[in-house]
Amino acid sequence: MNQVTIYHNPGCSKSRQTLKLLIEHGIEPNIVLYLEDTPNADTLFSLIGKLGITARDLLRTGQSEYKDHGLSNTELSDKEIVQAMLATPILIQRPIVECGDKAKIGRPPEQVLEILT
Repeated sequence: MNQVTIYHNPGCSKSRQTLKLLIEHGIEPNIVLYLEDTPNADTLFSLIGKLGITARDLLRTGQSEYKDHGLSNTELSDKEIVQAMLATPILIQRPIVECGDKAKIGRPPEQVLEILT
């Protein structure tokens, strides 16, 4: 099996549940604490591609920073959205689990098991 990486926020219950689920399935993932060790733009674009979503879909729209940064503006490019996530990583959906050329957002946590088989 390919190396499994979880982009993890220990303060998030879904992220903690997803990490626990991986460990219960015998997987010791590489843990990236993305609030402290923010992925670069290339990594975010790669994850977006593996997830099969747009940059906008990776945004946490319920965060106050979403409104503060004017991210509801539909004219923003993917590059501008990714730059906002790099500047304010709390805006990135979590957790993201990556395995090889696939990735899933752990909402619900069980969803990540789909990419591990």
